[in-house]
Amino acid sequence: MSDAEAFIRAHTAIARPALVPELRLHLATEITPIWQATEAWLAEEGIEPPFWAFAWPGGQALARTVLDQPALVAGRRVLDFAAGCGIGAIAAALAGAAVVEAAEIDPLALAATRLNAALNGVAVATPDGDVVGSACRWDLILAGDVCYEAPMTAHILPWLRAMAGGGAEVWIADPGRAYLPVAGMELLSTHLVPTTRELEDRDTRQVTIHRLLA
Repeated sequence: MSDAEAFIRAHTAIARPALVPELRLHLATEITPIWQATEAWLAEEGIEPPFWAFAWPGGQALARTVLDQPALVAGRRVLDFAAGCGIGAIAAALAGAAVVEAAEIDPLALAATRLNAALNGVAVATPDGDVVGSACRWDLILAGDVCYEAPMTAHILPWLRAMAGGGAEVWIADPGRAYLPVAGMELLSTHLVPTTRELEDRDTRQVTIHRLLA
C-alpha cells in the first residue's frame, strides 16, 4: 500500500453516495478535518482542497445517468475529467465502457480513485499530469462540477470544446456554479441531488447535464 493510500484509508470511511447507493467510496464526513490533515501530511499550506474526499453533486448525477443508461457508455472509451473520487469513472466501468481513464492533477485524487475502483471491482486507468492539451483519444468525456472558479473554467473550456470538435461527446454536469458557460450547451437532463450543509448552502442541488458543443 502506498503512503497516499494509507493516508486516505486513515482519514475517510467507506460510504455510499446518496444518489448512487450501489457504489462504495472512501469519503470524508467533514471538510475541515480532512483539509487540515492533508496540509499537515504534505507539510505545506495553500494546497488544493481535498475535493477527492467527497462525492460532489455533479459527479453523482453523471454516475446515476451512466448506471441508469449503460448503453450510453457501453463499449466506448471514457474519460472522467477532474475526476475527484472517481465516481464517474467507476460508474462508466460498471456500465461496460471499453476503456476508462480518470484525469486529475492532484496525486491524492488519483490514489483515491484507484482505491475506490478496487473497492467496486473495476479497472480505471489514472494517467499522471494534466491532460488538458492532450489529443483526443476518447469517445465520451464526463466533467462533473468543473466550473466553480473563473481560472479553472478558462483553463479547461477551450480544450473541452476542442475535444467536442475532435469527435468526443463532452458532458458537463453542473449544480449551479457561477462560471458555467451559457452558450454552446445542449441540455440533456436534470437531477435533484441530496447534499449536506457541510459542503453546500442547501440540502439539495439541482444538477443539469449539458452536452458541450464545439
